[in-house]
Amino acid sequence: MLQTDEILSTIRMLHNEHLDVRAVTLSLNLNGCADSDADQLCRKVHNKIIGKARNLVAVCDDIAEKYGIPVTNKRLAISPAATLLAGHGRAAAVQLAQTLDKAAADCQVDFVGGFSALVQKGISDGAQTVLDSLPEVLSQTSKVCATVNVASRKAGINMDAVRQIGLLLPKIAAATKDSQGFGAAKLVVFANIPEDNPFMAGAYMGAGEPEAAINIGVSGPGVVDSALRRRIEAAKKRTDAGTSCRLTLGDLAEEIKITSFRVTRAGELIGREVAAALGIEFGIVDLSLAPTPTVGDSIGEILKTLGIAQIGAPGSTAAIALLNDAVKKGGLFASSSVGGLSGAFIPVSEDSSLADAVAQGHLSLEKLEAMTAVCSVGLDMILLPGDTPPETLAALIADEMAIGVINNKTAAARLIPVPGAKAGDRISFGGLFGASPVLEVRNVGASAGFVNFGGRIPAPLQSLGN
Repeated sequence: MLQTDEILSTIRMLHNEHLDVRAVTLSLNLNGCADSDADQLCRKVHNKIIGKARNLVAVCDDIAEKYGIPVTNKRLAISPAATLLAGHGRAAAVQLAQTLDKAAADCQVDFVGGFSALVQKGISDGAQTVLDSLPEVLSQTSKVCATVNVASRKAGINMDAVRQIGLLLPKIAAATKDSQGFGAAKLVVFANIPEDNPFMAGAYMGAGEPEAAINIGVSGPGVVDSALRRRIEAAKKRTDAGTSCRLTLGDLAEEIKITSFRVTRAGELIGREVAAALGIEFGIVDLSLAPTPTVGDSIGEILKTLGIAQIGAPGSTAAIALLNDAVKKGGLFASSSVGGLSGAFIPVSEDSSLADAVAQGHLSLEKLEAMTAVCSVGLDMILLPGDTPPETLAALIADEMAIGVINNKTAAARLIPVPGAKAGDRISFGGLFGASPVLEVRNVGASAGFVNFGGRIPAPLQSLGN
């Protein structure tokens, strides 16, 4: 039975500390909709999505009101579009994307993920169709998000695919110039992509998943930060009162674990009720700490509470490692259905403290890359000068993929070359996507020879674990 202080703690989390269910994502397998006729294919896709998702938003709203926990985003994720597009061309790909966009709008969901291709070992015809269509797809739709998995522990890094994406990113940004290249924010390049990720823009439904599933993304950086501040303040009061009290990083890690446990429990409750109401299998809860631009809902603020006065200073990577590990431990104890990414995100434009650290010159692209070695994802929502060469973009992606492959973790890159922008320019996308200065890219062009070799960087020795 919950004690009175636990009940009060939960109420405080809900009302004062930005606790929310960041995403309820309905994942659907659309492989059965495949058809040699593009019109028939799109008709089947639309009908299946409407049939399964028409009540998703209403159910989420009802359950959110019941418990007083906001559900910030309602989303769809589909099985990879590359499978449906086998035997089709670019026109069919754009038609499919527009169908997904319309179905998402009809269901009133925020985004639909899964315009995806898995190319870690080679590029199939359907996958190539997806790649070729991305500038049109991401500029002609508002809700469709794309992922390309270019690397894995077992396959290594497909540098031919990485090079293609380096060439595509400026085209996508140029096609969405009116929105400052925002189309590129809807494309994530992955190593070791998880099959059940509920977070955009990286959500898709993997081959090992059921026909339909509800996956939940909980979040609560503000909750974690507030818990740490209370623990630190309590220790200070005891010290001021003459009671010996040495608070260590181990103690703070334990506080994060306890808080993560509570947040995960709340999220799973919502997810299971949504699944039951829709008659769909409950999948996983992704316990990642995903920040928003709202002050008080920031990973960067947690780092400051942990004693990193300037984010990007020495110790920042160790602090992220502590946070990421403690979140995983607390969440795993709270649920037997943990999946997705589950850790800490550092999307620069979506976290006001990280964006401020970039503006003040404390946080560089190189330090961000180091921090991605120990966080959940990678170089996320990184705004770059619009004239960054394709080979440099590809090399940045390759570096991040290498971190994922060698460390056997998910790694990702969401790079946005902002048309016409220079390093230091402040760009705002608004809403949850936030704002950030454009980061400086050093040694521009110096990686072209490496990227242009192409081919595949072989899988590491550690991949031979069988």
